[in-house]
Amino acid sequence: MLNIIPILAAMKKILFFSLVTLSLRLSAQEVFNYDELKVGNLPLPAVLTPAVKNAADWQRNRRPEILRLFTTQMYGVFPGKPPHMHTQVQLVDSNALGGKAISKQVRLFLAAGDQAPFMDILLFLPKESKKPVPVFIGCNFLGNHTVSGENNILVKKVAHPVALGFQERRWEVARLIENGYALATYHYGDLEADSTDGWKTGIRTTLQQELKTAPDAWAALSVWGWGLSRLLDYLETEKAVDAKRVIATGHSRLGKAALWAVANDPRFAAVISNNSGEGGAALSTRWYGETIERINTRFPYWFTDAYKQYNKKPETLPFDQHMLLALIAPRPLYVASATEDLWTDPKGEFLAARAAGPVYALFKYEGVGVSEMPAPDHPVGKRIRYHVRTGKHDILWYDWEQYIKFANEELP
Repeated sequence: MLNIIPILAAMKKILFFSLVTLSLRLSAQEVFNYDELKVGNLPLPAVLTPAVKNAADWQRNRRPEILRLFTTQMYGVFPGKPPHMHTQVQLVDSNALGGKAISKQVRLFLAAGDQAPFMDILLFLPKESKKPVPVFIGCNFLGNHTVSGENNILVKKVAHPVALGFQERRWEVARLIENGYALATYHYGDLEADSTDGWKTGIRTTLQQELKTAPDAWAALSVWGWGLSRLLDYLETEKAVDAKRVIATGHSRLGKAALWAVANDPRFAAVISNNSGEGGAALSTRWYGETIERINTRFPYWFTDAYKQYNKKPETLPFDQHMLLALIAPRPLYVASATEDLWTDPKGEFLAARAAGPVYALFKYEGVGVSEMPAPDHPVGKRIRYHVRTGKHDILWYDWEQYIKFANEELP
């Protein structure tokens, strides 16, 4: 007769160790917080030091120190303009958007030759303007063909397989044109795919000799932001555009990229961060919504490896995102959140914008102008502006209305 007692004992051991293992795994899993009472009160790193007495001190000493921190500890380097860039106009439509606009599609080669890595630019210009126009620029997520429903927008074979004009409502091209603004965009995947191995086929590899920059010296967010600077290079050659009034915009992860681009490139006139959250406009040391550990685990290629040392030690971070926002000064800065977008920590975005105020004050500009987070759909501030829109993680016409008003007031 089979003796089942040893078998049962072995099964009990297996069950015991399985439960212990499960318990350890659960205890090791990160917990996410959405309760303000549990946030804690970690002090923010000082954006100003006693040695900074005026704007000149900031520009000469403190600003370079902070930029160096973000470069070495978070985003990586931001290379300069490649020496052999050149363009090829692919298509011009003088009657776009029902005759109200001119659209141009331009291939920007990032090195010599017609086989070089490239980014495809889509530009819409107001047709009736008698003078160079200001322009909103930003990366798009799913391909140029998704930004507008115009049926002559070129679709690359590698483009995301979604419909023409799929994200048209996020760009409001026709309304921007009606308000006297141009729009320029490129697909962020032209430079690096948004994936762990994207760097292997992206420009961090294909342009490393041209840029004299090792792939691990920068990360994906820096790459996508770098693309905005190259788009600005092109716009400086476009006579219909006022290159002194180029406003970088970005939603979500591309808002992070836009902030980093403008922090590095003084040619940008202003920047708009729409729901950029952790690693963008939100304070990283606040325990609310997405965390450093979570973003580095889920998207390890967005930031350099140096940033991972803070995964479990956010309290040791020698900087925070209010200092990134301060790098924009004295240029106009707009930070926008959404009430239901708790993952991006709307209050953390507001607090970061508020904490950048002392640097703007050095230049005699007013910041958000309030100490408490405003009610939904009530924008606050002047040179630094903030709103929290009712709704989800998105960019809607309400947001664009505020951005147009902001640009009209701050970039006359």
